[in-house]
Amino acid sequence: MTGALSDDVTEPTEPFRCGFVAFVGRPNAGKSTLLNALVGTKVAITSGKPQTTRRAIRGIVHRPHGQLIIVDTPGLHRPRTLLGQRTNAVAHDALAEVDVVALCVPAGEKIGPGDRFIAGELTALEHTPPLLAVVTKTDTASQKRIAEQLLAVSEIADFADFVPTSAVSGHQVDLLADLLIALMPEGPPLYGDDELTDTPVEVRIAELVREAALEGVHDELPHSLAAEVEEMLPREGKKDLLEVRVTIYVERPTQRAIVVGKGGERLKEIGIRSRREIEALLGRRIHLDLHVKVAKDWQRDPKALQRLGF
Repeated sequence: MTGALSDDVTEPTEPFRCGFVAFVGRPNAGKSTLLNALVGTKVAITSGKPQTTRRAIRGIVHRPHGQLIIVDTPGLHRPRTLLGQRTNAVAHDALAEVDVVALCVPAGEKIGPGDRFIAGELTALEHTPPLLAVVTKTDTASQKRIAEQLLAVSEIADFADFVPTSAVSGHQVDLLADLLIALMPEGPPLYGDDELTDTPVEVRIAELVREAALEGVHDELPHSLAAEVEEMLPREGKKDLLEVRVTIYVERPTQRAIVVGKGGERLKEIGIRSRREIEALLGRRIHLDLHVKVAKDWQRDPKALQRLGF
């Protein structure tokens, strides 16, 4: 008998998936920390201060069966300044272009008006992608509290799935990545295997300086802080040393005094803290030159916002 069938059976391969997910939530919901945990390195600054994220930061997660581009959006809120309006616009623009939206809600904080406001914004979208509820910071809450939060969040929108997770402990971070990739459309990767973010390096450096400057400040000052890289050049005669000049902007002279500190001590601490992070980012030694300038009411000034990239 000829033409016998072969015993070899080719297993169907899992289709490669690639797409975008937006992390949304009220300020300080743990979005940036979770993004960093999923990517496996720091691509977004983190702080306990509300509205730390001002730009749409993209982090790229690589898996054998898919690529996930996470868009960490500024916290949606009721804006009081032109900057607030523009950061809200950044978040809304991101929602119009993603395949999935993940609403992040901290496990230890009750669902409030801010969460309901955001859920309403999501359900009112003209193009409504699948919604995922992510209960963050589970390392700070009991199992009972986590269960209560999952029930509470289920009542504010129609979610496709619910994932409690902790970026700090790593609890279910990989599971979240797998669930998100499974919701993505089939398609080839959009970024190379070595790419973890598409944020320009100058923006990342400025953000690391701002992150260090946010440490230990109170009241309205966090909202008034901005940072901008003025120049990056190899030091003359020392090609292995990079000169990085960064300006920190505040809105009033009293705020400048706080950032500089007595005898310049606080500015020195900001430099030490941020230089360590910048050298890790660049993989080389730097000389960090920090300056603090007053730009009166820059959060309300269209020209100042444009110069700072907002």
